[in-house]
Amino acid sequence: MTDHDQRTMVRDTVRNIHMMGICGMGMGSLALLLQSLGYHIRGSDENIYPPMSTQLRAKGIEIIEGYRPENLVPRPDLVIVGNVIRKTNPEAEALIRSDIPYCSMAEALKEFFLRDKSPVVIAGTHGKSTTSTLATWVMITAGLDPGAFIGAVSLNWGSSYRIGSGKYFVVEGDEYDTAFFDKTSKFFHYLPRIVILTSVEFDHADIFRDFKMVKNAFEKFLKQVPDDGVIIANWSDETVKELLSGVKGPEVLKFGEQGGLDSVLRSYSIKDGKTMFDIEYSLGSDQMRNETFITGLYGRHNLFNIMSVRLLAGYLGISKDEFQRALDTFRGLKRRQEIVGEADGVLVIDDFAHHPTAVRETISAIKESHRKRRLLAVFEPRSNSSRRKIFQNEYERAFNDADVVCIKEPPERGDLRSDEKLDTRKIIDTIQKSGKETYLFEDFDTLLQFLLDYTVKGDVVLFMSNGAFDLLPKRLFEYLVKRSMK
Repeated sequence: MTDHDQRTMVRDTVRNIHMMGICGMGMGSLALLLQSLGYHIRGSDENIYPPMSTQLRAKGIEIIEGYRPENLVPRPDLVIVGNVIRKTNPEAEALIRSDIPYCSMAEALKEFFLRDKSPVVIAGTHGKSTTSTLATWVMITAGLDPGAFIGAVSLNWGSSYRIGSGKYFVVEGDEYDTAFFDKTSKFFHYLPRIVILTSVEFDHADIFRDFKMVKNAFEKFLKQVPDDGVIIANWSDETVKELLSGVKGPEVLKFGEQGGLDSVLRSYSIKDGKTMFDIEYSLGSDQMRNETFITGLYGRHNLFNIMSVRLLAGYLGISKDEFQRALDTFRGLKRRQEIVGEADGVLVIDDFAHHPTAVRETISAIKESHRKRRLLAVFEPRSNSSRRKIFQNEYERAFNDADVVCIKEPPERGDLRSDEKLDTRKIIDTIQKSGKETYLFEDFDTLLQFLLDYTVKGDVVLFMSNGAFDLLPKRLFEYLVKRSMK
């Protein structure tokens, strides 16, 4: 529940906005969205680094380094508080003592952008960013000009957000908590009218005590969809099916691999860097029809993401040909199977995967698309959940499709007891027993030097982390370019 004192925020009286934690992906994107509407934006942060800091400053947005009470002078009309901010933050303490109206990022998004639109909320443990970006691109291609607020940068339009003049606004619906004064999930604020639900697994062990708590959050979210709305659901996920059994009212469109659904994956193959796949599709008709599509995305999980957006497109009246045209021009996202480059015969790929399921599926997809090449999976368990022992067994099995495994020791933050921590040495030992080459690294520079010494022509190096990974993907590629010139 929220302990926010509910100070009245009157949107029409807001002109000057201060944002605490402005350099995060979500907060920075919101800052740029609000500026585009004419609001004067400034903000504070203690982690000021590119690319977000560069984008904000390029637009003339003032960034104050560090958190302190005087950052609230001159007095703003509204303060938006990012969920990185703790109640004990000195700037937050000063805000609470003041009479300045404040709200969370999720509340601000709702009040300034979603109330007058038809929100399309993409939710689930996996695939949110890819599905959100593809859904937005399909609607752009079809001329619907949607708004968007996504947790990754689109390679098509070069940012994680867009204003849009159309009826729809696509939001990546995160189940993580909202702010120090509102411990409910962010997606509770997003007024969902259309929902795509990709999957539901246990995640965010730092805020959810067990899987039941996760399911309760998703169930509450789904019940917010109005009776005239629609839920597009992955029927190959047993938890998704379970949750929707208690939802009455909105239409439910189903996709998966079993028969009797609105969209069924029948087969797929990879050739010349493209995936061709066949589905059976029956939206708006009692008779199933076959449809074939071609995409530059890899992996069964991405085909499911595409199938969900195909159902969304059909629901919105977008034709099969328009949908394929969007697939043809879809360039993907930064850090989602993003090709950094190939030099000296070594292909470098950067990915955001950190949950064990995402790690497993990403490795599988890359290996499937590069079967004749040796795959080095390089992983940093950095997120609050991935550093915890709760996923120990899952990580030990997540690297099966890699040829070589390199793991960077997670950062020590002093927030976990020894019995709560992921045992990376045990992961290494378990994988080595299967006969696979596996290495553990204490620091980034040693890992980088190993990769430079170890890689040969034909290798694929897949980096996986929810952080910057000390810019290793970019640094490795640059060194490989130099190596190729020797």
